[in-house]
Amino acid sequence: MTQQHSLALSDNQLDILNKALEEGISTQVKQMLNSLSPADAAHLLASAPPRQRSLLWKLIDVEHEGDVLNEMSDDVRQFFIDRMNVAELIGILEGQDIDDIADMLQQLPQTITHQVLSSMSQQDRQRIEAVLSWPEDTAGGLMNTDTSTVRPDITIDVALRYLRRHESLPEPFDGLLVVSREDTLIGTLPTTRLLTQDGNKTISEVMETDFIAIPADMQDSQVAQLFEREDLISAPVIDEHNRLLGRVTVDDVVDVIREEADHSVMSRAGLDEDEDTFAPTFKTARRRATWLGINLMTAFISASVIGLFQDTIDKVVALAVLMPIVASMGGIAGSQTLTLIIRAIALGQIGRSNTRWLVTREFIVGLSNGVIWASVVATAAMLWFDDPVIAFVIALAMVINLTVGVVVGAILPMILRAVNIDPALAGTVVLTTITDVTGFMSFLGLATLFYS
Repeated sequence: MTQQHSLALSDNQLDILNKALEEGISTQVKQMLNSLSPADAAHLLASAPPRQRSLLWKLIDVEHEGDVLNEMSDDVRQFFIDRMNVAELIGILEGQDIDDIADMLQQLPQTITHQVLSSMSQQDRQRIEAVLSWPEDTAGGLMNTDTSTVRPDITIDVALRYLRRHESLPEPFDGLLVVSREDTLIGTLPTTRLLTQDGNKTISEVMETDFIAIPADMQDSQVAQLFEREDLISAPVIDEHNRLLGRVTVDDVVDVIREEADHSVMSRAGLDEDEDTFAPTFKTARRRATWLGINLMTAFISASVIGLFQDTIDKVVALAVLMPIVASMGGIAGSQTLTLIIRAIALGQIGRSNTRWLVTREFIVGLSNGVIWASVVATAAMLWFDDPVIAFVIALAMVINLTVGVVVGAILPMILRAVNIDPALAGTVVLTTITDVTGFMSFLGLATLFYS
């Protein structure tokens, strides 16, 4: 409910801001922009065409720029980063969380990254380099190195006095991490236990030793699943020697979940999940051209199969009318299965123990639906063309293509994942090509056999 309100507010504000910009009332626009939350301001900037976007950015107060930039998608953020010099970047990054700084630095050229890092204190530089040493899509790349740690031999009262000396605590603060002198993680102390236990007790007496720690090389999608399954607010990140490196917090996990959802939707059209809606024309055209080229190649493959049966189509014109039905039904059936399996893979539900059962189930489902809808289409074809042969041919072709479609839809994502190809990106194109070729080949091949 809150999100819907926020988006509605931003859309309304965008209309007002655009009108004020057109009338040249920059003072009013500046006041309105800086009164918004960073998330709303980022939404407004992302919803503006390039020229207006640049004008709006100049009106944001310098102290708010970093927070607004953090709320943007990678593609929109890159739009602004490309227009900044090193001095501006250094000013914007000052005071930001370590993980947020690392996210921005990963979008910069190596030479600029070195310049930005060299301007920082040694402690901050070491923390950021620790995050940058891990791939962006791992727990190590997600983590923030800013943690609150204590030794197990001190008392709760001492720990509380230690916390009170800090002007601020890492957010969200849900407890302390207990480490040895070698920084080995040995326990956690949730805030509830910290505040309710006897102050004279030592940390080792009240800490929890049964806790969840995340390996730094765990994939971010697995981290998101873990947070969702265990209802975590934060979790410590450790290396292979159980040494504490940092922690992942729920706000970063929410970003991962949103990116996964965006990726699932956008990749089906060959687009990046961070695609900027208002990106410049040439940039947008260049990105889409690649995927259109790939689809054109697959279309030529399907067309070449049809060309093999040109003589048969010339003899029986009804084949040209009916053959798209066979290909379309197989494609839809396969897409349903493909979507289900990709989702199961993303949720970590697919393994060796259940793969055979799934494929067998899909085979039976495809065969059953094939028989049902083949009967319907065969009846329609018989009434339409008064030709029992063509009715039988299209019925058999539909059973074949629907069965092949669902089986391929089940197996294809697993094969693509095994060869490190994103199933969400490549699955639909490959599946459509297979179902088109199978549909045309079975329908026209059977027709050639019966009409020759």
